[in-house]
Amino acid sequence: MRILIAAAGSRGDVAPYTGLGAELRRAGYDVALATTDAFAPLVRDAGLQFRALPADPRMRGEGTGRRELMRTAAAFVTELGQGFADAVSEGTDLLLLSTTTAPLGWQLAEATGIPSLGVYLQPTAPTGDFPATVMSTRSLGRAVNRATGRFALRMADRVCEQAVAELRHRLQLPPASATATRRRKEQANWPILHGFSTALVPRPADWRSGLKVVGNWWPHHDPAARLPGDLEDFLRAGPRPVLIGFGSMAAGDGERLSEVAVRALRRTGLRGILQAGSAGLAADGDDVITVGDLPHTLLFPRLAAVVHHAGAGTSAAALRAGVPAVTVPVTADQPFWAGRLAALGAAPAPIPYRSLTAERLADALDQVVKQQTYARAAAKAAHHMATEDGTGQTLKAIEQLTRE
Repeated sequence: MRILIAAAGSRGDVAPYTGLGAELRRAGYDVALATTDAFAPLVRDAGLQFRALPADPRMRGEGTGRRELMRTAAAFVTELGQGFADAVSEGTDLLLLSTTTAPLGWQLAEATGIPSLGVYLQPTAPTGDFPATVMSTRSLGRAVNRATGRFALRMADRVCEQAVAELRHRLQLPPASATATRRRKEQANWPILHGFSTALVPRPADWRSGLKVVGNWWPHHDPAARLPGDLEDFLRAGPRPVLIGFGSMAAGDGERLSEVAVRALRRTGLRGILQAGSAGLAADGDDVITVGDLPHTLLFPRLAAVVHHAGAGTSAAALRAGVPAVTVPVTADQPFWAGRLAALGAAPAPIPYRSLTAERLADALDQVVKQQTYARAAAKAAHHMATEDGTGQTLKAIEQLTRE
């Protein structure tokens, strides 16, 4: 059986599917991952077939208003739609669709009759339990929470409108709006598996029955991989350090962030590892070292804390390692995940990216490293996450879907 996973966005929007795909392949499926060219090496390293989707996901999240962000996202999705049909036409028996690719995948499933399943990294369905992930970090009351959830879905429909219209025309489907196709899927109880932990987001009781929270899908990494020798030496040379990194966020702001990071570390007397990322963080000295991309599973369990942008993947990886965090959310769903970590007690209140100073970062680091309550909360969540099997649950859902 040929499974096509379609995902697009930043590294954090794609990497979890490499681990899911590798596990599905081990279970005997023929798995391809369709995504943008930047992630071809990630896909091939996991032993999966790569299928190219057009579009460049690199867009600065900070410094742009919501309207500008929506315009950029719409252009990205429209470009994506143009190549999606080509990726599917290479031979597919089942489509696994991410949050970003689902609105396009639904049109392809309608045109070809290929069954599909949602594999989302964010909770997008409206609920009274919390507001839409991109709207607010605080509960606004059950009725308002649900209303923000519905509003966020309509905004997402607007982003996809042109892409859906063009794709339906190309596939010779009758005209239908992005909203209409989404509502049809909801009414049909289209199944969506959510690849995050119930430690962070328990499944809302007011969700429809087709929505499940299964636990994380973790990025693939080579079991023979080791940390670089200079980093191993650094880790062994003193107390546990703090990792500071912003993933694919904050491009072009590396100099300022590096200075803030080093000043905060020195104020608190902590050793630090700066992860270069898109921002290009860099500093060296006896108490600080710079690294590139590394498997979270190898590094995180050896840290005192992680300072990060609160992307879904990094938030989960730090928790899985039982390590407390200081969150500096930049955009999109990051304030939501930062809020969840704080509510769990595994991180202090988030520091919004635009408010980040060396003083605020030093104070937060002082808190998480010296007060054991944060580490205890992270360890408790790690214990909970160890009981979840996101991939196993996904395999079961696929088997059930293919039997129907």
